[in-house]
Amino acid sequence: QVQLVESGGGLVQPGGSLRLSCAASGKIFSINAMGWYRQAPGKQRELVTFINRSGGTNYVDSVKGRFTISRDNAKNTVSLQMNSLKPEDSAVYYCNTVPSTKSGSWGQGTQVTVSS
Repeated sequence: QVQLVESGGGLVQPGGSLRLSCAASGKIFSINAMGWYRQAPGKQRELVTFINRSGGTNYVDSVKGRFTISRDNAKNTVSLQMNSLKPEDSAVYYCNTVPSTKSGSWGQGTQVTVSS
């Protein structure tokens, strides 16, 4: 069974930083690109960034220069360093394969709230 466990969210002031972590099942992690998605209230879930097996990365324009994704293939983990956070970054953040249909499931996500 596929398992995805996100952690590291919380409440932070604008301009602050958070680091999210995700532990994934070894099978899906080793063969797939992994990404961080987010879903804000009333909005569709969006793919924010992903990293392929060899370390190549991609970011949506709204987070370029502020977010950094990384993966540890030995530990089956993927992380997201988020700096210069803005209120519009507030959402539930999920990690998953890219595309997400390759895993067939979602974790519980981790809440990020950026507010003064």
